[in-house]
Amino acid sequence: MPKLWTDTIEEHRGAVRSAILDAVAGLVSGHGLSSVTMSRIAQNAGIGRATLYKYFPDVEAVLDAWHERHLNAHLEQLVHIQENMPGDTWHRLEEVLRTYTRIAHSGNGAEQAARLHSLPHVGDAERHLNAFLASLLAEGAEEGAIRNDTAPEVLAVYCLHALGASAGLAPDAALRLVEITMAGLRPQPWHPGT
Repeated sequence: MPKLWTDTIEEHRGAVRSAILDAVAGLVSGHGLSSVTMSRIAQNAGIGRATLYKYFPDVEAVLDAWHERHLNAHLEQLVHIQENMPGDTWHRLEEVLRTYTRIAHSGNGAEQAARLHSLPHVGDAERHLNAFLASLLAEGAEEGAIRNDTAPEVLAVYCLHALGASAGLAPDAALRLVEITMAGLRPQPWHPGT
């Protein structure tokens, strides 16, 4: 097959896949996970059910792909803040944690979150998030802005678990949790005899 034809087919497949995942996003945000059926996805994506089945064998596979794309977008958002926000590491870290908290706070209900977070790709996303945050914390520890008496990987787990609890809080309480978490990251003052 000529390269132009192959490229055109791949672009078309990518566009159809994107339309399918956009349709799922619309259904989930508008009506919850229970509204996601193969018929509704096909209808909202503007394709036939037979076409949908060429891309995904069932609803679970579509939800898995949509949620993976969703998590990747969140990770990209956090990386963008870290790489592009002016200021020192402390302030970039604070904005990353505020954004993470907003993401966690605006998530799906408990039942939906439990279903989505049992999908296979979530472990990979969590490892990427932990590594990303540990790297930012290590940078702050090198600068003296973050405590260095605890491994950055441990501090990353501390942050994510503390801020993961924000999902059940009022928005202002959730953001207050960021301040409390950041306070725990400050370098500890030296006390004689300790």
